[in-house]
Amino acid sequence: MTKIIQISDPHIVPFGQLAYGRVDTATPLAECVNTINRMLPVIGPVDMAIVTGDLTDFGTAEEYQRFRDIMAPLEIPYRAIPGNHDNCDVMRSGFSDQEWMPEAGPVNWICEFADIALIGLDSSVAGKSYGHLSDTTITYLQKHLDALQGKPVIVATHHPPFLTGKQKMDIQNLRESSVFKDILSAYQGELKLICGHVHRNIVTLFGDVICQIAPGTSHAVTMDQRVDAPNCLTIEPGGFLLHETRGNLVTHHIPIGQFDGPWLFYPDDK
Repeated sequence: MTKIIQISDPHIVPFGQLAYGRVDTATPLAECVNTINRMLPVIGPVDMAIVTGDLTDFGTAEEYQRFRDIMAPLEIPYRAIPGNHDNCDVMRSGFSDQEWMPEAGPVNWICEFADIALIGLDSSVAGKSYGHLSDTTITYLQKHLDALQGKPVIVATHHPPFLTGKQKMDIQNLRESSVFKDILSAYQGELKLICGHVHRNIVTLFGDVICQIAPGTSHAVTMDQRVDAPNCLTIEPGGFLLHETRGNLVTHHIPIGQFDGPWLFYPDDK
């Protein structure tokens, strides 16, 4: 049974700064790492973590180094894909010692396990907030799905390809995604699409596959679906997702932090 943790949208800023002048993003990411490490004995073994974009807030070398420093205590390997707040060239340099990081082009990669494959795709567009999958990335995806021949697979992008009802975020979603939908829907095996960007746990169908957005680690896009609502953040409890193979893919939401318990429902239970 393969288990993959999904962390999303940490938005690490330079030391001494707050994201948007308000949010401490470093402490929640460190607490996320601590939460995962503490829970490994009861949820593990976990094979890998993926960070689905917006590792940093401004895409600077200082931020990527700080991100790596915070993630260093994580007791499982991790990989990442870029989001709209990342800079692919700087990110590539910051992870140049990692075998999964391509030397050039989109930050696409695949990792195969015995019972599932994980494909990370680069949906970032330099200088833009919205997402797009280049022809190179679409070809990369199709090639690897063909080779997998129906093996269960998780595909990851930063930008979700569907509308969430949050207008200011929906205009930043994945553009021109009809070909992407057709490729995923045509796959002859179990496939799940996982995303970030909206900082909330949201699930829907995209074509014939389940698509799930992960929560952020430190703050959420405010739950406000009014027309013309301002683009706001709310400092809500952060979380991460655990995807695992149990005959079918199963996903759990795990909040970041340490909470009272566990307590037996009935004291006489063993």
